[in-house]
Amino acid sequence: MRYEFRISGAVPDTLAASFPELAQIPVPEQTLLFGSVADEAHLYGLLTRFQSLGLRVLEMRRLPA
Repeated sequence: MRYEFRISGAVPDTLAASFPELAQIPVPEQTLLFGSVADEAHLYGLLTRFQSLGLRVLEMRRLPA
């Protein structure tokens, strides 16, 4: 499964490094992180990591295969 996460604000490279499985694209006032998610446990692990690092997820969506 592939997912896209829309994060509020610019994600510094130091925090983006916490998500080696996700690619990063900066857009105005937001950051898009996207990539493969192995399973539901991996997805919830990513969401927990976002929260623990103080990143606000504005939108999460599954991408077509």
